[in-house]
Amino acid sequence: MSNLESLSVESTVEAPAMGRPSAAPSSGSRGKAATLARDLVALTKPRITLLVLITGAAGMWVAPHGPGASGAGTGGVKPATMFLSLVATALIVGSANALNMWWERDLDGKMARTKSRPLPAGRMNADLALAFGLALGVVSTPMLFAVNVATGVLGLVALVSYVAIYTPLKKKTWPALLVGAIPGAMPPLMGWTTVTGRLDVGGLLLFGVLFLWQVPHFSAISLFRRDDYANAGLKVVSVDRGEAGAKRVIVQYTALLVANSLLLFPFGVGGVKYFGVAAVLGAVFMVLGVRGAKNGGDRWAKRVFAYSIVYLLALLTALLLDRAAA
Repeated sequence: MSNLESLSVESTVEAPAMGRPSAAPSSGSRGKAATLARDLVALTKPRITLLVLITGAAGMWVAPHGPGASGAGTGGVKPATMFLSLVATALIVGSANALNMWWERDLDGKMARTKSRPLPAGRMNADLALAFGLALGVVSTPMLFAVNVATGVLGLVALVSYVAIYTPLKKKTWPALLVGAIPGAMPPLMGWTTVTGRLDVGGLLLFGVLFLWQVPHFSAISLFRRDDYANAGLKVVSVDRGEAGAKRVIVQYTALLVANSLLLFPFGVGGVKYFGVAAVLGAVFMVLGVRGAKNGGDRWAKRVFAYSIVYLLALLTALLLDRAAA
C-alpha cells in the first residue's frame, strides 16, 4: 500500500592507499553493513512510518487534555508517555510492513514498482526479513500496552489485521482494501487513546478520516497501475471491478470522507475555522472526482492521487492550527 522506492545502494570499495593494505576488508565490511541497514529500513516502509508519526501526533494534539487542548498540563499525559507511544507505534507499523514484504516477496518480484525491494531483488535472506519483522512486533507490543491497555489493543489489532487478514485477502477480492485501511487508520486513534485511555466519538471520527481517505487514494493508484497489479494477480478494485467500478468507488468514498471530516466540527474536535477549510478542501475533492468519473483516464487518476495527499496534509494542518488557536 505504498509507493516507497527501494533504499538499496551499491556497495563500493575504494582502492587502498599505499602503506595501508588492510583498509579494503574494513571498507568492504562497512559497505555491506550499510547496505544491510538500509535494506532493513526499507522493509519498514519509512514513508508510511513518517505518515504514522504525523497522524499519531495529530491524534494526541487534538485529544481532550492533550498538548493542543485548553488547560493542557493540568491533566494531560506526560511527554515521556507520548514519546513512548509514538516510538512503539512506528515500530509496530514497521513490523507489519516488514512481515507484509516477507509474505509478498514473490508477488513483489512481478511488479515494476516493487521488484527492486530487498527480498525480490535477492539482496536479503527471507529468514532474516521474517526474524526482523517478528522482532519489531515482539518489542513494540508490550511498549504499547505500557502506554495503556486501549492503545496496546489497537496496536495489536492493527498488526494482526494487516498481516494475517489483509495481505492474503488482496489476491481474492478488492474489499481487502477496506480491511487494510483499518490498520492504516489506527495511528491517530492510538494517539487519541494515548491521551484519553479510552475510545470515544472524537477519536473514532479521526479514525474515520484516515480510513475513508485511503479508499479513493489507493483506488486512484489502482487505475494508473492496473496492469502491474493484474500481472501480480492482485485483486485491486480496478482489476476486480474494472475501470468504471474503480471510479464509482472513488466518488462514493470521497463523499463519505468529506462528510466524516465535517462531523469533526459538531462533535467538538475541530472549530469553525477548521470546518471552513474542510468544506473547501472537500468540495474540490468531490468536483475532481465527479468530473473524471465518466471520461477520466490515467492522467485524471494521477491527479486524484496527488490531490488526495494535498487534501490530507492540508486537513490535518487546519485541524492542528485550529486546535492550537482555541
